[in-house]
Amino acid sequence: MTENNAHSQKISVVIPAKNEEASIGRIIKTIQDSANVTEILVVDDGSTDKTASYALEAGARVISRPYSSGNGSAIKTGTRHALGDILVFMDADGQHNPKDIPRMLENLNRGFDMAVGARRNGSQANFGRGAANWIYNRLASYMTGHDIYDLTSGFRAAHAAKFREFLHLLPNGFSYPTTITMAFFRAGFTITYVPISADQRTGRSHIRPIRDGLRFLLIIFKVATLYSPLKIFAPTSAGLFCLGVGYYAYTYITQGRFTNMSALMLTTAILAFLIGLVSEQITQLMYKDTDQANIQSGNHGR
Repeated sequence: MTENNAHSQKISVVIPAKNEEASIGRIIKTIQDSANVTEILVVDDGSTDKTASYALEAGARVISRPYSSGNGSAIKTGTRHALGDILVFMDADGQHNPKDIPRMLENLNRGFDMAVGARRNGSQANFGRGAANWIYNRLASYMTGHDIYDLTSGFRAAHAAKFREFLHLLPNGFSYPTTITMAFFRAGFTITYVPISADQRTGRSHIRPIRDGLRFLLIIFKVATLYSPLKIFAPTSAGLFCLGVGYYAYTYITQGRFTNMSALMLTTAILAFLIGLVSEQITQLMYKDTDQANIQSGNHGR
């Protein structure tokens, strides 16, 4: 992307918001003062307070939904209605600093397909969430073969056309950042990470420890199934197989027989490997249309 082309790009800032009247107006004003954007689009996800009216007063374009469908659903709604060639996504709770937007856009101008705001150490809401994010980052880095510094960050900028290719994959809940990150890597798009400092949120968090703790656990499995399931199932299968063979050797030496436990572990090892193979094929089908579109766009560009 040349510098002139970069300056001619329309930029939409998409902000999903639910009951964020305490911070939404300030965030919009800061965006207007910090970045040259085409529009600020607030998706009011069924708020019961004055989020929508405060956003309108501050100068944003507002799409109000009659009831809450989730953060990811709001992101998809905003993406479909945004006018920009480049989309910037950020939270409405005051954690993300709009002054970081130019740094995100600068990386897109350098040729990256997506720029992600990576929270520095100490920017996590608490130790538990920080530890969980560290696990997600390490797992995702293993799966993709790329260094991933913040898998779950909701502050990111991307080319609209490329982001829209994966809308059908995005969940309606909070884990959309995980899905879009893995989808971009799977499609061969480039991602860079911009270090940011996240502030304490304004108002009450919508995250519930027990419910969202289980949700975060599911993210780990989604990371595997979205990219390359065999990278998880194959080691699991190998581990079970080794345990089965080892236990069989032990029982044969000590008891002279083949036990049901050995049979169970060996059978489970085979099933885990077969499930991994099937999952790998399903993953290929999920990205089939996107891969073909990328090939066709590449041929047209020649």
